[in-house]
Amino acid sequence: MLLLSFALLAGFLILFKSADFFVIGAVTTARNYRISPMIIGLTVVALGTSAPEIFVSVTSSLQGEPELAIGNAIGSNIANIGMVLGITALMVPLPFAPETLKKDLPIMFLVTLCAGVTLIDLHLGVWDGLLLLVCLLAFLYQIAQEHLGQRKAALDTRPGEEQHAGVPELDLIPEMSQQKAILTLILSLVFLLLSAELLVWAVVEIAKKMGVSELMIGLTVVAVGTSLPELVVSVTSALKGQTDIAIGNIVGSNIFNVLAVLAIPCILAPSEIAGDILWRDYGLMFVLTLLLGLFAYGVGQAKISRVKGAILLLTWLIYLGGLYHGF
Repeated sequence: MLLLSFALLAGFLILFKSADFFVIGAVTTARNYRISPMIIGLTVVALGTSAPEIFVSVTSSLQGEPELAIGNAIGSNIANIGMVLGITALMVPLPFAPETLKKDLPIMFLVTLCAGVTLIDLHLGVWDGLLLLVCLLAFLYQIAQEHLGQRKAALDTRPGEEQHAGVPELDLIPEMSQQKAILTLILSLVFLLLSAELLVWAVVEIAKKMGVSELMIGLTVVAVGTSLPELVVSVTSALKGQTDIAIGNIVGSNIFNVLAVLAIPCILAPSEIAGDILWRDYGLMFVLTLLLGLFAYGVGQAKISRVKGAILLLTWLIYLGGLYHGF
C-alpha cells in the first residue's frame, strides 16, 4: 500500500509539472510559427490548464475504467466550488465581476444542464460526447468573437501595437528556440501520458485493496488532486486582490471539465452508469452550481462572503463524509 501511495503522489506531481511544460512548449512552438496569440490563448492555454483531468480521463477510458473518468470530471467540479471557492472565500470575500455575472456564470449553468442531459438516461454514449464537444466548439467560438472585438478595440486605440487580445497568461511564457520548444512539447507529452498511466494504475490498485469502486476514488482522491492547482491559483489571486481571477478560474475550469473531460469517456468508452452518479454526484454538482447562482444573483451583494464560503465548504465536507460512510 505504501508503494501504491508513493506511485499516486508521483503520478500527480509529474502530471502537473508535465502539464506546465506542455503549455510552455506548445505556446512557444505556436509563437515561432507566428500563430495568432488569440488562437494560442483559446486552444493551448485554455485546454492546456485542463491537461491533468483530460489525460487521466483518456487513460482511464482506454483502460476500461470509464467510472474513474466520470468521477474525475464531476468530482473536480464539486471540489472546485465546494473546496476551492469555499476555502478561498473564507480567507478573502469574493465579489462577482459584472462580466462574470453577465456571461460566464450563465454559460456554466447551461453547461451543467447539458451534463444532466447526457446522464439522465443512465447511459453515456457517443452521441452524448458529440453533444458536449459541439457545445465546447460553440463556447470557444464565443470566446474567439470576444477576443476579436477586444483586439480590434485595442488596435483602434493604439494603432500599430501588437496586443495579446486579453490573454495576459502569454506574457508569462518564456521565449525559446524552435528546436528547444518542439523538444519540450514532445517530452512533456510523453511524461503526461506516462504519469497518467501511473496515476490510473495506482488508483485502480488502491481501489481493489480498499474494496471500493474506481468511481469513489475518482470523486475523492483524483478529483481533489486535480483541483489543487485551481486552489493554489484562486487563493494566490485572492490574496493579491485579484478576486476576478479567483472566481473566473473556477468557472472556466468547470466549463471545460464538463465539455472536454466528461466527453472523453462518452466517446472512448460508452457505458451504462449507476443511478448514484446521477442523483447523488451530479445532483450535488447541480446544487452547488445553484448555490453559486443564488450568491451571485440573489438578495444582497453579489459576492461570496466568508459565511457563504463556509456553507460551500461545509456542503462539500458533508458530501465527502457521506461517500466515506457509503451514502
